[in-house]
Amino acid sequence: MAQRYGGKFSPTPGETPGQTGGQTPPPRHPFHGKAPSRAGGRANAMFFVPLALVPRAFASDPTGLALSLGAFGLLLLAAWLTREGLRAEDAWAARKIARRPAIPRKIFGSALTGAGLFLAGIGPEAGFVPPAIFAVLGTVLHSAAFGLDPLRDKGMEGVDTFQQDRVARVIDEAEKHLTTMTEAIRRAGDRGLEARVDRFQSTVREMFRTVEEDPRDLTAARKYLVVYLLGARDATVKFADLYSRTRDISARADYEALLADLESNFSARTRALLLDDRSDLDVEIEVLRERLQREGVHPNGDMRNLGE
Repeated sequence: MAQRYGGKFSPTPGETPGQTGGQTPPPRHPFHGKAPSRAGGRANAMFFVPLALVPRAFASDPTGLALSLGAFGLLLLAAWLTREGLRAEDAWAARKIARRPAIPRKIFGSALTGAGLFLAGIGPEAGFVPPAIFAVLGTVLHSAAFGLDPLRDKGMEGVDTFQQDRVARVIDEAEKHLTTMTEAIRRAGDRGLEARVDRFQSTVREMFRTVEEDPRDLTAARKYLVVYLLGARDATVKFADLYSRTRDISARADYEALLADLESNFSARTRALLLDDRSDLDVEIEVLRERLQREGVHPNGDMRNLGE
């Protein structure tokens, strides 16, 4: 008896070819929704530049030693602040609604770079002017290379700050769960699992962005961001500890199936939240149209009974 062939790309019974009858969305590209991080390259190179001061420090008198080591420390601190400032700016740019960073790290990095170069330029016969020139040039060039920190909130016009603060607290806690998952799965020593967890986290962060744009969605999403994500974190920690010792294939399959189920549920809830937002938009449009019609404004541009 002939048997119907069924496969990943075959239509289900009752479905015509060309339709997508499955409930799971197509797999995401590994770099979907990601942008290159700027907290590298030039920022990391700044950690190596101050090393040139170490030999000079131990070849100087006590005053020169103190000045060179002080400059070394200031320049390292400036490099660290610059890198953290770039990371904070990337996080600010990734969100449609975001508060400006509480600490202007890149600005402080520019100032510390100038201070470090000032100390490095002080010498017994250097005087004050050359170190001051080094400080000004270092501050200006650092600001030109890395820019300033975001100095304003983004997308906060008309947003209930109390609700937004509630959302921020929940998302910050959820981000901690994701960080714990990342650290745990690295202990398993499996690059494929690391990539799988990363794809799941991208799906979760789409829900983050949806809730940030409309804080009213927090009530519907709280169970996912608190309960389900906490369970995913605990399951990841336990799996990583087990898999790193035993390399149990069945445990890996069960864990991947859990991630697939969670990813499907998070995606479905995010789509539902977006549909609710669309419904709210349709209601607002209809209400506005009715008001315009009552005022005598019609789509054809005819103006009547405006009560002038």
